[in-house]
Amino acid sequence: MEKVGYSRSRRFRNSVANYFKNPYNILVLISAVLLIALVIFPLLEMIATTFKVASSDVRRIKGSYEGAFTMYYWKKLFASNISYNMLYKPLMNSLMIAMTVSILSLAIGGSIAWLMVRSDIPGKRFFSLTVIIPYMIPSWCKSIAWSAVFKNARVGGTRGFLSYLGFEPPDWLAYGPVAIILVLTIHYYAYAYILSSAAMKSINSELEEMGECLGASKFMMLRKITFPLVLPSLLSSFILIFSKAMGTFGVPAFLGLKVGYYTISTMLYTNIKQSNTAMAYTISLVLIVIAALVIFINQRLIGTRKSYATINGKGGRANLISLKGARIPVLIVLCTFLFVGVFLPIIILFVQSLMLKLGDYGLGNLTLHYWIGEGDPDIYYGTPGVFRNPFFYKVLFNSLRLGFVATFFATILGQFLGYIISRGRSVKSGRLIEQLVFIPYLIPSIAFGAMYLSMFSVERCIYVFGFKITLFPVLYGTTILLVLVSVVKNLPLSSRSGSANMLQINKELEEAAMMENAGFLYRMRTIIFPLSKNGFMSSFLLIFMAIMKELDLLIILISPATQTLPYLTYYYESGGMEQFANVSAIIMFLIVFIVYWVANKFFDADLAKGM
Repeated sequence: MEKVGYSRSRRFRNSVANYFKNPYNILVLISAVLLIALVIFPLLEMIATTFKVASSDVRRIKGSYEGAFTMYYWKKLFASNISYNMLYKPLMNSLMIAMTVSILSLAIGGSIAWLMVRSDIPGKRFFSLTVIIPYMIPSWCKSIAWSAVFKNARVGGTRGFLSYLGFEPPDWLAYGPVAIILVLTIHYYAYAYILSSAAMKSINSELEEMGECLGASKFMMLRKITFPLVLPSLLSSFILIFSKAMGTFGVPAFLGLKVGYYTISTMLYTNIKQSNTAMAYTISLVLIVIAALVIFINQRLIGTRKSYATINGKGGRANLISLKGARIPVLIVLCTFLFVGVFLPIIILFVQSLMLKLGDYGLGNLTLHYWIGEGDPDIYYGTPGVFRNPFFYKVLFNSLRLGFVATFFATILGQFLGYIISRGRSVKSGRLIEQLVFIPYLIPSIAFGAMYLSMFSVERCIYVFGFKITLFPVLYGTTILLVLVSVVKNLPLSSRSGSANMLQINKELEEAAMMENAGFLYRMRTIIFPLSKNGFMSSFLLIFMAIMKELDLLIILISPATQTLPYLTYYYESGGMEQFANVSAIIMFLIVFIVYWVANKFFDADLAKGM
């Protein structure tokens, strides 16, 4: 019996030792611990809050006390007199908007990606830069531009450009679902373009040529060869766009609230603003469940695809498909779309930043006061122009510091997580990490920020043998908290980028090195990282853009000492100082554009390679 027990103990120790000898298992273990601490714990705390009586509701719930178990918030949300207005109607509005925006964005972004990658359309260098510009501008800034053109005196207070010309736009065009859908589509089609073009660039045209030799038509080749190869990217695009559109706040707030059109995100924000934390978290969980269903459908459609590797150490070529007589019409349509969707919003923001008084489009009303003017008591309480305001430079420094630091850590972690996910798609550990890392994307940014505010506003500690161990320190009001929440919230994006890089690197390359007894770190340094360096830089750019224009996530975490450019822009806009908001928005765009241009020029970075 002693030998049997000893044998079992030895086998157990050997199995544990063998487990930790595998670098992949160590990466999985470390990633799981971090994700549980920074994602699962806040999520569980959010769920628990929905079942506890808040101090403000003790009087409403008979016989209750603060912290007592209750189903009050769930019943109030799903089965009360206000359920329709609080949940069902905003939810249906959000679902309709998210589905429509996702379909339109995929159609536009996928079509442009095909034109840029597979066709012989002229001017590709210009178009490839232009089509991603919408991603560089916050979507809610586009809503400001939309309102400047289509608002009317009945709702907007001041006249928009069309009203100035004598045409009064109807309310349904100026505000509400149509305006929200069009603005979000103009913004999110860039996601579909980036993801689709990345997959299309990796397809060897020999596959299509073989189909053509067998007598397949161009439509059949597109349906049987190209589409199946880019399907993972298309579904990833759908998930990203759908989740973003469901949880976005800025555009529905600017274009919906003025006419009483609520979405689930604006209803969520309203509850947080009114300190109804439990109700806000309950609404958040509804959003999470919907997004989880979308992910489940995505995984069922893709499964554990093993044929997506397109970088295998062999040469490849891509012959372009001729548009023939359709080149000029297609070129005209593309230029028209890009002018309306890309350049016009920037032009509108710039023109409005030069208007002394809104609604007056005469040349005599133009001024540089909001850019470089000194303080005038008669103009917005004597607030000086942006470049003459010392506070602006402090905000600018905060934004750049947050952007570069958080992006660096998020990108590094994303590459390692991408390696785990791509190499473990057929095993439970890889699928577990993929599920854990995507959870932050399912949680609305506002709710995610509220969770971190709750978790890091009070010290969380435990005592072990009389020694105090701090698990979560007080970080509210610090840059560290903004960096931490930005990194964790963007892990889904960085890991998607990392897995896209790793999926295109054939495992045979790494296996060949293992046969030569090459260690894990040596393989990563000499094979994996060199092949994915362009994707790394592209991922860096993608996340940097997201953080530089982030508002929803940080709006309740920012203190006076840690304000950022998006927060300053929102402060100006919500305070009626639209010209200052326009100046700040343009500066945000220029910073992101310059960083992208430098990275693209000197480091061969391309956003399409990051996804």
